[in-house]
This record gives sequence, C-alpha cells and structure tokens, in this order.
Amino acid sequence: MQELNFPAYSFRIKNTKNKPSIFDVIRKKFIILTPEEWVRQHVLHYLLNELKYPRSLINVEKQLKLNDTLKRYDIVVFKPDGSLFLLVECKAPSVSITQSTFDQIARYNLSLQASYLMVTNGLHHYYCTLDYHNECYHFLRSLPSYGY
Repeated sequence: MQELNFPAYSFRIKNTKNKPSIFDVIRKKFIILTPEEWVRQHVLHYLLNELKYPRSLINVEKQLKLNDTLKRYDIVVFKPDGSLFLLVECKAPSVSITQSTFDQIARYNLSLQASYLMVTNGLHHYYCTLDYHNECYHFLRSLPSYGY
C-alpha cells in the first residue's frame, strides 16, 4: 500500500479469500484493505495514538439518514456527553480533495452537528470548525488533542 502523510503505525494484515484485510481496532474485525480503508485505518491510529482520543468515543462506518436517503460516515468521535465532537471523511489517496468533498461532509454534518470536521485522502489533511450562525467553516492547522 501507498505511504501516507501520517506517522508510521503497525497494522495487522492478513489474506481473506485471496484479498488483503486489515484489522480495525474499533470494529474489532478484519476489513478488506482498499485504498480508502488504508487511509481510514491511519486516521484511527492517528486519533488514538497522537491525539489520545479514547477508543470508547470513536465510531466507524455507521449509517445516517439524510433527507430520506441512507448515507454512511467514515469516522466520528463523540464527546463524553454523547454529542458529536469530530466527523471525518476519508478518501483514497488517488481522490483529490475538492469543494464537493467539503460539501459532502457539510451535508452530513447538517444532521450530525459535529464541532470539528476532518477531510483527508491520506496525503492531504484538512481540518475545520463550523460557524453555524454564519453557515461557514473556518480552517484550522490541526485538531485539538483529547481533553483540550
């Protein structure tokens, strides 16, 4: 797999039905290793190891209903009170991050109301916080560590 713009992490990888799979420490199972999954797993390790977010507050690939349509988010991090702290959208390294990528995560966030958003293709990471009053986002240099 392609080297990404994250610290080096150790992953458990095995072959499942002649396809490589990677162990997801949140879902506690092996997942088929696609380029997008490779990015998602790096983000999870980054959140856990670098930013020290508690494993118990992280959720991966769950469905949400948006305008009578089922969508699936990549990663969310909750606050201890159950409200949403962070929404992450992962793309494969070959996918450019464009305005439509930000529009996608902003649409998801209309119903989720996260404090922070992260968009990444593993090579380029973008972080922002939402200004709900003015309906815009403000870009940040990084995400806060847990317990900021």
